[in-house]
Amino acid sequence: MSSIVADRARVMAAFEQPTLSLLHQMHAAVVIAVFRSAFTRDAPLVPAARLHSMVETFMDELRLAGATDREVPSGGGRDLCRKWVSGQWLIRSLAENGAEQYSLTSHAQDALRLVEQLTRERATLSEHRIATILDQVRRFNRIANPDRAARVGILDTEIARLTGERDRLLSGGDMPSVGSDYMLQGFAELTELVAGLPSDFARVSESFTALRDQIFASLREEDRPAGEVIDEYLQRADTLEEATQEGRAFMGAFDLLRDQALVDQLREDITALLDHPLAERILTVSDRSELRGTVSLIRQGMSRVIAERARATSALREFIITHDLTRDRELDAVLRALETETTAWMRSAGPQAKVPVDLLPSEIDAAVLRERFHDAGVSVPPPPLADVSDHQPDELSMRDLMTQGGPSLGALKSWLEQLEMPSGPASGGALFGGLPDPLRRPVEIFGVLHLAANTEHLAITSTVEAYQTVRPDGSRRTLFAPQVVGSADNPDGTHTGDEDELLAVTGTTVGDDSAGVDTTEGDQTGGRQRA
Repeated sequence: MSSIVADRARVMAAFEQPTLSLLHQMHAAVVIAVFRSAFTRDAPLVPAARLHSMVETFMDELRLAGATDREVPSGGGRDLCRKWVSGQWLIRSLAENGAEQYSLTSHAQDALRLVEQLTRERATLSEHRIATILDQVRRFNRIANPDRAARVGILDTEIARLTGERDRLLSGGDMPSVGSDYMLQGFAELTELVAGLPSDFARVSESFTALRDQIFASLREEDRPAGEVIDEYLQRADTLEEATQEGRAFMGAFDLLRDQALVDQLREDITALLDHPLAERILTVSDRSELRGTVSLIRQGMSRVIAERARATSALREFIITHDLTRDRELDAVLRALETETTAWMRSAGPQAKVPVDLLPSEIDAAVLRERFHDAGVSVPPPPLADVSDHQPDELSMRDLMTQGGPSLGALKSWLEQLEMPSGPASGGALFGGLPDPLRRPVEIFGVLHLAANTEHLAITSTVEAYQTVRPDGSRRTLFAPQVVGSADNPDGTHTGDEDELLAVTGTTVGDDSAGVDTTEGDQTGGRQRA
């Protein structure tokens, strides 16, 4: 009896895989072309809104190019992306900033890789291919052979061959050269191996996600004690990379690539191959860029796998910590009771029978509903005030209080009347210099300006003059402020009677290398001045 039945079953299982279902559908060419255009090696993740817009643009361009509605799938960009997510060709996830993004699944990347291989020039039987097979078999046998003597013999043969080649080159022997066909086959095989790395890394990430979903399902159906469940699944979460074949393979590659010397050697070998005289003629610009970024591609793939493993572990821990088994059991009991009642009702009900069900509960007949309830913590009275009678501040004398006050408007007003006299001082600055020391505090300048702005026979000009001030401690300082003169002495008739205009003037003058009156010397906030 032949094996046709078993072979047919295996083929049917293969056709049910998302990779072949993508290639076997009616719009496969368009979907593959969209994936190739939207996702690149440098941009494996595309924001959701951007991909929706790109898909709609691609569909419009195809229709303008002559593609029929039968060849182009119908629907908007969002609808098509959702369809591709359900087909397991796209993954929709959240970025670190919370925005949604798309990435290709391993099935979609396998399909892209297969199409890429078919679009390239097919590799034929050559010396390079046979040599590659021989080297791979020899290396495999050297590592896996259980016979110690056989391994030593293989190593001795390899050492002798390499030593002979080294001595021949050092003695001036001819440098063997390779032809263009050998280089073409070598670059083709190398490019094919590098192109398969993204799908391999994506498959490992998907295995972690699948294992996480399995654990979630098992946790929801678990009937064992909660402590036993938590212990078992925390252990599985800690050893997540060892639970699948892909995870174990990734850990092996991870340990291998942690050898920095090996990574540096890989980078140097790729650079040397790309610098070969025949490489520029054989490889395209994109091929050279992809090969040059091999190390970066490997590191990015490993980072994505590690990040996915961390997200899976975090989600498992969060689920286990917040999982309420009692509540789930109560919900399950309610659903089972509803199912029992429904079964009993269906035995006597007809096919068109209906049961009125209120989607919302009926109104509650209550006059008043309390919105706040008694809280013992809130109702506690505040603690008693501390007794600070022993820490009273020192009593201030009248002189100390006067030094902290604002300008002496009453005394200044009588002195400013001299500016209105023909024989009086020429300006407010000259008058200020002749005042007694208690009236020459820095804050008194504000009093002079305030009174001048509100006195009919006084004017404030745009000229700046010096005011010699005396602080309460006896120190002296020269400040600059607008000039105050009598109305008869103001040649241009300038008079600022508005306090807003006065502030505008004082904000443009300078005093002690700063704009306006030096307000660090005193202010009128709350009627007090810092001496």
